[in-house]
Amino acid sequence: MADCEMSTQAAPRLEMEGINKSFGATAALRGVNLTLFPGEVLALIGENGAGKSTLMKILSGALLPDTGTIRLDRKAYQPRNPLHARASSVAMIYQELSLAPHLSVMENILLGIEPAHGPLIRWGEMRRRAVEALVQVGLDGLSPDCQVRKLSIAQQQLVEIARAVALNCRLLVLDEPTSSLTQTDIEKLFALIRRLRGEGVSIIYISHFLEEVREISDRFTVLRDGQTVGYGDTTDTTDEQLIAMMVGREVEDLYPRSARKTGETVLEIKGLSGAVKPDDVHLTLKRGEILGIAGLVGSGRTEFMRAIFGLDPIRCGDVTINGVSEAANPYSRWMQGAGFVSEDRKAEGLAVGLSLADNITLPRLQKLGPWKMVLPSRQISASQPWIEKIPIKCQSAAQTVQSLSGGNQQKVAIARLLHADVDILLLDEPTRGIDVGSKAQIYRLIDTLAAGDPGQGRSSKAILMVSSYLPELLGICDRIAVMCRGRLTPALPVTEWTEHTLMAAAIGKE
Repeated sequence: MADCEMSTQAAPRLEMEGINKSFGATAALRGVNLTLFPGEVLALIGENGAGKSTLMKILSGALLPDTGTIRLDRKAYQPRNPLHARASSVAMIYQELSLAPHLSVMENILLGIEPAHGPLIRWGEMRRRAVEALVQVGLDGLSPDCQVRKLSIAQQQLVEIARAVALNCRLLVLDEPTSSLTQTDIEKLFALIRRLRGEGVSIIYISHFLEEVREISDRFTVLRDGQTVGYGDTTDTTDEQLIAMMVGREVEDLYPRSARKTGETVLEIKGLSGAVKPDDVHLTLKRGEILGIAGLVGSGRTEFMRAIFGLDPIRCGDVTINGVSEAANPYSRWMQGAGFVSEDRKAEGLAVGLSLADNITLPRLQKLGPWKMVLPSRQISASQPWIEKIPIKCQSAAQTVQSLSGGNQQKVAIARLLHADVDILLLDEPTRGIDVGSKAQIYRLIDTLAAGDPGQGRSSKAILMVSSYLPELLGICDRIAVMCRGRLTPALPVTEWTEHTLMAAAIGKE
């Protein structure tokens, strides 16, 4: 039964039926159905690797299906390439923005559809159309001549949407559009989505944040293992039901909290200031606790974590780790017992072109070969227990990290810290861009690390964690501090915080 039967509307904008796609022996999509109506926001949800991206690449012309039919406004639709899809008024905005940073805002908006007279571009017409599109997305004060590379991530996101508006698109796909936006920017984006919906634009909204799905979508379709496993009206379905459809089982206790016993102080920060941020930060972290850092994007959270780990210069202040205070650099931090997971796992958090074994064992290569040699076979043997324990879904430890899903890549980054046997885990946005099933596994792992198990010879770890996702901070942390304009509030017990008070502190309100 196609999910169009869930609606009483008579004229679908989009119908995808029996879509199949394989890559070699791997079946990415198996008989997927999806229906979308005019003036509707449909949430497409599922775990990483469920087939969402593959399905949308077929819709946007980046891939061809093996079998299946697609109809757009009741007419056969078979896009040969993305340009053909754009000509059919289908626009897709990827999580990794596809703008040309060296070109102007105007050139990006009209790229590929420039108004021309023969071989000559009609620059006046181009500017007029670009300004009209910018006004519609709320960027009426932005110069169309500004280079895109000079814009904030939020502005770049809106320029992408302005490109779709300039196309007069009938169908817009948004893939994780809020992953790098502040709460204020998210509210502006949602206001724009609602306006486009009111104008009859059909929108497919992909997100791992169920609260966003619930706020912005009318209906949902769930993919799991390349198949359609659920659909319905968003208001008639609970988060628990959505999660169960996504992961194929009930996920009980999404935020586990084992009995934790705090021990000695393992990290002490006094008056820490960076080149710009953070500013005069004081903090202590004890063994056996999870301390969360909340705050808006740009508040200085990431700069704080990088300064602790020695990646960014420290203007003044002291960082003492396990009783040792000395000049900071990443090597010394590893040696002192601190490990760091970057928020940007692809650019700097992992060597994605190397194997799981290379990535996991990199901080501690001793005893992986005779003399100072490193044997690949020993790397694989040393990494295999962590792959099984976390667990990481892969073919083998020799597989490249770039071939893994986002959730499994994040687990590799954490496994590296466990192999190094650090006492302090510095985690910057450890669940960004991963599905709810992988999040649940990472929450469970973090909880286990903080609790420890003396009976099994596992001492408890100390965890300092930055997150933009307030429910997870409230769910797993023992204490939370808030960063605002480079300054850090005192860390208070989690019971003294709510989402409202955390957001108030993040924007500088009392």
